Amino acid sequence: MDWNTAKSHAVKFLPLLQKEWSHYIEEIRGIADGSGQTFEDILAINVRTEISMGLMADGCTAFYWHGGDSSIAGQNWDWERAQRDNIIALYIEQNDRPNISQLTEAGIIGKIGLNSSGVSVTLNAIRARGVDFNRLPTHLALRAVLDSTSRKVAIDTISKSGVASSCHLLVGDRTGGTGLECSSGDVQYLEMSDGKVTHANHFYVSHIGNVKEAVFLEDSTYRGQRIDELLRKATENGQPLSVSAAEHILEDKGNYPGAINRGSSETSAVETLFSIVMDLNSVSATVRLGKPTEALESFSMRPPSN
Repeated sequence: MDWNTAKSHAVKFLPLLQKEWSHYIEEIRGIADGSGQTFEDILAINVRTEISMGLMADGCTAFYWHGGDSSIAGQNWDWERAQRDNIIALYIEQNDRPNISQLTEAGIIGKIGLNSSGVSVTLNAIRARGVDFNRLPTHLALRAVLDSTSRKVAIDTISKSGVASSCHLLVGDRTGGTGLECSSGDVQYLEMSDGKVTHANHFYVSHIGNVKEAVFLEDSTYRGQRIDELLRKATENGQPLSVSAAEHILEDKGNYPGAINRGSSETSAVETLFSIVMDLNSVSATVRLGKPTEALESFSMRPPSN
């Protein structure tokens, strides 16, 4: 669709957002004013998942692990390599809500990261038709998680709001992790098994309504099984998962180029654009831009203290 058509779809969310999420409208309007773009331009970027209805979805492999005194979340985020130049590390300080550190795309106010209360969120795109304009768009749902003071508060918020299109949000804090597998009609909960939750780019459970999932990435099932296997090996004999071990898992090239550490190919420009591992006890993250085995840049992130 052309850009004007895309914007016409985006504004369908305005009645919901103006009624229940006006602070996000204010923030999006501020970005528009500061960047010289229209409000509708920035709104459309923030609801891009719903506009495309999953037909241009990004991929990734995500996990949460909890055991003993360790609570670690992480993922590789995969999309077309041209998008690499649009990734930013965004730090948000706010009154009456936790402060945030996240990796996002320029102009988008919510994505992958952690907050000063030690709450983390990762994202898996799922390609399935269906949009409900009375539910919270995916990227604003990610922001709502990062505005939460605990995993429980985040789950309650998303359960109440619903999510407008299909995706998987993996929410964690020091106490554990919960997967929120969403369609445009419901939210299903994936609880920890053996101290972990993992996810790739397909539905793991059934959903209500007429939800039709299309095959997005043929290797999604392999990656889901592979990260489970690697986490088991890294924590066998009761050994806790370390940040360095988690980073090593995200370097895995099994089934390359359709690997956890994804590479582009002649038929697909999708590759790993960044890798993030979050330690929820120290409330910090390590980030590698580009494929983690060929990092263009590495740095640490820590949410500003409230």
